[in-house]
Amino acid sequence: MSKDTKNKLPPGFHFFPSEEELVLHFLYNKASHLPCKPDIIPTVDLHHCDPWQLINGKALEGDNQWYFFTYKAEKAEDRVSGDGYWTPVTEDELVFSGENKVGVKKSLVYCIGEAPEGIKTSWLMHEYHLLDELVSNPNPNCSRRRSSKKRRHSRMEDKKWVICQVFDTSYGTQDENEMELSCMDEAFLSLNDDDDDDDDDDDDEISFPN
Repeated sequence: MSKDTKNKLPPGFHFFPSEEELVLHFLYNKASHLPCKPDIIPTVDLHHCDPWQLINGKALEGDNQWYFFTYKAEKAEDRVSGDGYWTPVTEDELVFSGENKVGVKKSLVYCIGEAPEGIKTSWLMHEYHLLDELVSNPNPNCSRRRSSKKRRHSRMEDKKWVICQVFDTSYGTQDENEMELSCMDEAFLSLNDDDDDDDDDDDDEISFPN
């Protein structure tokens, strides 16, 4: 998609969704074939796109972060691109809506070269998945009935969608009041900030989301 997707937002508006909003408003609607307004998040094939190519209008930009839909990676080879590959860096984290579990967040780092000998870069990706039970539940607001065969086939296809958030930790600093960072993000940033050892004392000032 060559069209600059950020032009779809009205002037003065910035795209900065919470994890809950990414999963329930965007990913759930995408997987359920429901309209999502505004329809601004594009679909990207990670096989043909290195992370630095996302900034050229392929993905939706929001505060130096890029968002897009893609297909769920069933195998490690599914996350290989032209110059490298994405590899997990931590255990999966649950995404909540109130006290309800609604999704799973996978955190990955981009490595240049061939696995498993690639060189880690400063590019990180959060990949959000729907929980299986959320996909399996029919949408109560949908009045159109489908045959059980079509419904089963649709649900199998729906489980393949994920929504991704990609950012470059060396691109610039984010406002701490606007950026929600997981513990993994803070650890990764500290490991890659070799020249700013004195900043370690500031870690106590970071407030993590509940």
